[in-house]
Amino acid sequence: MPTIGRVQVPQLVTSLDMIRRLVSFDTTSRNSNLELIEFVRGYLGELGIECRLVFDEGGGKANLYATLGPTDRPGIALSGHTDVVPVDGQEWHTDPWQVAEKDGRLYGRGTSDMKSFLAVALAMAPDFLKRDLKTPLHLVMSYDEEVGCVGIRRLLEVLRDMPIRPAACIVGEPTDMKVIVAHKGKKSVRCRVRGFECHSSLAPRGVNAVEFAAEVIAYLRRMGHRIATEGARDKEFDIPHTTVHTGLVHGGTALNIVPKDCSFDFEFRYLPGDDPEAMLAEVQRFAEQELLPAMHAVAVDTGFSWEEISAFPGLDTPEEAEVVALAKALSGGNDVGKVAFGTEGGLFQNIGIPTIICGPGSIDQAHKPDEFVSLEQIALCERFMHRLMDRVCEPAA
Repeated sequence: MPTIGRVQVPQLVTSLDMIRRLVSFDTTSRNSNLELIEFVRGYLGELGIECRLVFDEGGGKANLYATLGPTDRPGIALSGHTDVVPVDGQEWHTDPWQVAEKDGRLYGRGTSDMKSFLAVALAMAPDFLKRDLKTPLHLVMSYDEEVGCVGIRRLLEVLRDMPIRPAACIVGEPTDMKVIVAHKGKKSVRCRVRGFECHSSLAPRGVNAVEFAAEVIAYLRRMGHRIATEGARDKEFDIPHTTVHTGLVHGGTALNIVPKDCSFDFEFRYLPGDDPEAMLAEVQRFAEQELLPAMHAVAVDTGFSWEEISAFPGLDTPEEAEVVALAKALSGGNDVGKVAFGTEGGLFQNIGIPTIICGPGSIDQAHKPDEFVSLEQIALCERFMHRLMDRVCEPAA
């Protein structure tokens, strides 16, 4: 039996083949994921597993839900997203859509975030079935997670009303195979500022949309600093407080024109327990009470509009929950952690399915050029799945 580090890997070759296959599909969020989904449906179909697809509104993307084992009782969901972030503008040293193995690492887009977890689960599906599952496994594969956990919401609408649904969920985002019980929520917003344009030599007669946007952005920065120094803290998170961040600004047409329009995107990454709606309301009050009167004094057809871009809730699973005890046993560790990045975990929790996060690879590699996962992480994930097999299947003969 081959060994990676101190980890025995009886099935690594099969998992690597599946990782290569999944990475080869360019499932950047702007693209369809149907080619990958149809591949998985065909693969599971050959094992006698029926898949349910839940499509997006246009029919160009789909979630996949499949149950291994008995369908008359709740089981454990293994959840992950099929989409990946773009490679545009990144300097890759290998083809991001072909896995390159070097120095104990697998390079390719999605190797860490998060096709490797899905690949290991799929590669081991035949062994789960041979062992005769007494507790089912539910494979959940979603689309458009990277743009706000969009796709999984449609599947959860269906799942919520099913007579049998998972009793617990493991989301396989990259955590170095450590058990994560909580993550922050996110609310991202686009603010559009409507000004009044004129020649820049007559600037006082105009309403400069860029400058008023800058006032709000500066307020957001002060707000973030205040929260960091005076707000709630949880030292178990890598960033122990709620954060406020402005990431995009667009405005103006020429230097000699007072700009009529400006827009900017900002986000709250908030601790469980903090209220993003209250934070947004504070920003809106500042804009409308402190800035809008001065804008209207020049031109009444000016102001602010606000649009939610994306949002997902935080995850906060009690450490005494059964799913946490299970995940500790499967990972072989007794510690749990909390992370700043988000997942669909909070959405599962919101419909009453206890959830933890645990998967191969490091979030430090996600979204970067030359993204990779180590072979040791794949081996640890396989060991996790083998321990899960011992829990949910009949004893080996």
